[in-house]
Amino acid sequence: MAMTIHVDIVSAEGAIHSGQAEMVYAPGVMGELGIAPRHTPLVTRLKPGDVRVDTGKGEMEHFYVSGGILEVQPHLVTVLADTAIRAKDIDEAAAIEAKRRAEDALAGQKEEFEYAKAQAELAEAVAQLRAIEKLRKIKKS
Repeated sequence: MAMTIHVDIVSAEGAIHSGQAEMVYAPGVMGELGIAPRHTPLVTRLKPGDVRVDTGKGEMEHFYVSGGILEVQPHLVTVLADTAIRAKDIDEAAAIEAKRRAEDALAGQKEEFEYAKAQAELAEAVAQLRAIEKLRKIKKS
């Protein structure tokens, strides 16, 4: 039997996932993180992207997070996300529209504040679309 680590993914709306995993992958602001059981304790910020939970049963669960904090303890991984959605539940049409609006806002920005907000919205929309693409590739395999 393989070693496992407990994983909790929560957002302001509530808990989205709780269970055991053999490996967890998360989009840290400094790069992709891979967390295995007995990982060294760590706290880091997350950027918008795909959190993957390898359950060890030949299944990989995908979650989109809009950013947040990742806390790692030797037997527990906690993702405290600003927003968390199961990747299969992402609305692709809404993500494409959000990307278009953010690109329009970037083109017409007047102040630095508006530009930073539009950049953040664009990064979030692109991350959602990437999560959808990854999920499609997995389904084709």
